[in-house]
Amino acid sequence: MSVIVDKYYPVLSARFAQVLAAIRGRKIAVIGHARPDGDCVGSQVALTRVLHTLGIDAVCVNPDPVPRRLQFLTAGMTFRRTDEILPVAGEYTAIFVDCADGARGGDRLRAAFPSPIAMVDHHLSNVGFAAHNLLDTASAATCEILAGVLLDNGLTIDAQAAQALYTGILTDTGQFRFTSTSRRSFLLAAELLSLGARPSEAGYELYERESPGKLRLLQHYLASLKFECGGRLCIGTLANGVFDETGSTTEDTEGLVDYARCLDGVDVGVLIEERTDGTVKASLRAKDPAYRLDLIASEFNGGGHACAAGLNLKKDIDGFYGRLVAAISRQIAVVDAQTPVRP
Repeated sequence: MSVIVDKYYPVLSARFAQVLAAIRGRKIAVIGHARPDGDCVGSQVALTRVLHTLGIDAVCVNPDPVPRRLQFLTAGMTFRRTDEILPVAGEYTAIFVDCADGARGGDRLRAAFPSPIAMVDHHLSNVGFAAHNLLDTASAATCEILAGVLLDNGLTIDAQAAQALYTGILTDTGQFRFTSTSRRSFLLAAELLSLGARPSEAGYELYERESPGKLRLLQHYLASLKFECGGRLCIGTLANGVFDETGSTTEDTEGLVDYARCLDGVDVGVLIEERTDGTVKASLRAKDPAYRLDLIASEFNGGGHACAAGLNLKKDIDGFYGRLVAAISRQIAVVDAQTPVRP
């Protein structure tokens, strides 16, 4: 039985058509966030390639380099770093992708592009910061939104753009396992396969090219795991200096927190990274959206999704571990109070 979809995103697709009309003749900077992941890079590659087919000059901009495992998406693409774009920022109009707010691209990019023409995002903590906001928090990925609005508008998606969009959906759904995965996620993935996306290549590049340094980093993370809240919270810490010690990079932290989250009986997993500059980064993952990790992260000026959130703490570091445990413990108590007792 065939499935017919009229429009994936009727409202957002109409809004995207307005964006395209507004940027005709402009040079566009497609801005992603720090430490870009599959959804970020996939969104940037796909949107930039589609804009090129429309005759619109566009370039990808990130504060950090594209990770090694995602470089298979970027062949022939131009990615500029913050220092490269700032001298010519006045020539460009910004579109932010996969950024919950303008600061996710870094303070300097936010200052250079204070009034973006558009943003495309799916984070719960996003309140809208552009002239045209393409925001859908029910979508599993920014690439899911982009794939839908591009298809709805009948725009040309070449094989490289299809691969980029598929990769973003694949990573942000946890290989189609997370609770955010929907019927629409699968329908769009199927559409992208018909346009040239290659699941085997994406799977190999993302999950079968681990570095020896990452395995050594994983050993450190697993050895550091501690259980809190009666075993329902599991926290692991990467101490300052561990990247040099293991021959790894910050890129190699991708996916480590899932080892804490996936343990039987654990509701929330956490990865804490201690940085050489005295700051702290934490990644939070939950099995159930009821734990609203975005709200917990917001207590520390972070944000994200109900099941996946993060934060960067630049001050008030002392006692952070205890304050984080207390915040998560309170949320666990809230969830327990709202859960009906089974007879």
